[in-house]
Amino acid sequence: MTESSSSTPEGRAPLGRSTDAAPADPAESGFSSDSSGGAKAPFGLRPPAGSGGAEQTLLQQMGGVSGLAYSAVPIVVFVVANSLVGMMPAIWIAIAVSLLIALARIIRKEPLQPAISGVLGVVVCSFIAYRTGDAKGFFLLGIWTSLIYGGVFLISTIVRWPLVGVAWSVLNGSGFSWRHQRRALRGYDLATLSWTVVFFAKFVVQQWLYAADETGWLAFARIVMSYPLTALALLITVWAIRRANKIAELQTVTTASGPGAPQGEEPPASGRPATG
Repeated sequence: MTESSSSTPEGRAPLGRSTDAAPADPAESGFSSDSSGGAKAPFGLRPPAGSGGAEQTLLQQMGGVSGLAYSAVPIVVFVVANSLVGMMPAIWIAIAVSLLIALARIIRKEPLQPAISGVLGVVVCSFIAYRTGDAKGFFLLGIWTSLIYGGVFLISTIVRWPLVGVAWSVLNGSGFSWRHQRRALRGYDLATLSWTVVFFAKFVVQQWLYAADETGWLAFARIVMSYPLTALALLITVWAIRRANKIAELQTVTTASGPGAPQGEEPPASGRPATG
């Protein structure tokens, strides 16, 4: 008597399946997955080994699209209220609005850090306006912060530790091997310089408007310059990260297949295998 065709010998998988077959790569669809199988991390950025799939995108770290929109509301409220009822009421109204926005984000279970940062930013800006006795003082923190950030990003590029690469590596725990890969380093340099241009442009324009005592135009410039410039810098940053990840994966494949190809460079499309 023969065994049923549906049974399989012990330790073997059914026909057409392999016990050691690797699962499909979720990055091929443009998303990585977390431990629960949910899609995360667009742009094809996969978490490094050991991260448990806890990676967040850069936009999420900034509070998402809604966070960028929320940040403009207290500014508009302050300028409008200042023109209608004066600086002191405008300060309290702006703080109240920022608190309401933070409360709404907490209720919606959005990330807590951007909500707290938004309230603290409005409080500090309001305090500076109160101390200077001028509504345009509300924008001083942002103006000089842009100058400081621009300087830090520029210096990091000069010393060959581009801040975009450093921040992404720290965020994901992926290490700094990209510093030894010329093309990956160049990509991070370009991304970091793009943020340098963003911050310096904000400083130059807004400092000029501050000196001209143009409070309304200061608010307009701060909002209008933030979104398109930030979006452009983010696109360049995502491109640099994808480039560095691709080079790192290529280097891993090259190393596994044997020596011969230089680090950070693509192996030839065709060629004879190395002989020992």
